[in-house]
Amino acid sequence: MDKILTLLDGSAYSESVCHHTAWIARKLNASVEAMHVIGRRAGSESPDLSGALRLGARSAILQELSSLDEQWAKVAHAKGHAILEDAKAILDQDGVPVVNLRLRKGDLLDAVREIEDDIRAIIIGKRGEGADFATGHLGSNLERIVRTSKVPVFVASREFTPIAKVLVAYDGSSSAKVAIERMATSPVFEGLEICVLCVGKDESRAQATADEAVAKLRAANLTASPRVATGEPEEVLAKLVADEGFNLLVMGAYGHSRIRRLIIGSTTTAMIQRVKIPVLLYR
Repeated sequence: MDKILTLLDGSAYSESVCHHTAWIARKLNASVEAMHVIGRRAGSESPDLSGALRLGARSAILQELSSLDEQWAKVAHAKGHAILEDAKAILDQDGVPVVNLRLRKGDLLDAVREIEDDIRAIIIGKRGEGADFATGHLGSNLERIVRTSKVPVFVASREFTPIAKVLVAYDGSSSAKVAIERMATSPVFEGLEICVLCVGKDESRAQATADEAVAKLRAANLTASPRVATGEPEEVLAKLVADEGFNLLVMGAYGHSRIRRLIIGSTTTAMIQRVKIPVLLYR
């Protein structure tokens, strides 16, 4: 049985992450590894100033700090267990037959690397615990996961909506071609309506690019149609998503953008930020 990894932090996105995870798991007949990672305590890297204290004060404050760290660790573990148990209840209710809970401590990427060779995809929320306070920014863990992951990353939106219409942003880049190849062999896309969009100044070239991708999807018995447009990719894609009721946007993590960012391609970053639907990224 295939495995998929869902990353949970207890944010406002966690419930949607669970519902999207269940949808994918049922499509793939996959088990779910539900993971919560306890990071370092905020301020734990601050310098130790206790050496400047005199007499018994130094021992007293060190003992107090140790007690506070112990209390924090207990609270963090209790919170992590609660997050995972809540997630399992949702996944069970959504019909996922096998759910394994993983509570880890340390760095998120290290925890993911431990099992990445055995998983087929990663599901993560668009934003993390600070979602309500940093609405214009992507979660830092999302950026780190997309930059380093070897498997597709499904970025869940804040609200879950059943997925029926898929928009593929296709530019002929290597990661976009990987996306088409993976879609053509994945049960996830069976029975869905797929639109392959190519944005470019040369419409005939864009049409040929879109047609090439559509042909591969149709050869796999998937329902797909091509579309071309001119303009800025971010603007065109965002309008199409809003106007035509697409439920999922599929993109390569890197493309032929004029501006390349260290983390992920600029168009990809802009689209994750702008659209209110989930985004599936392939590298």
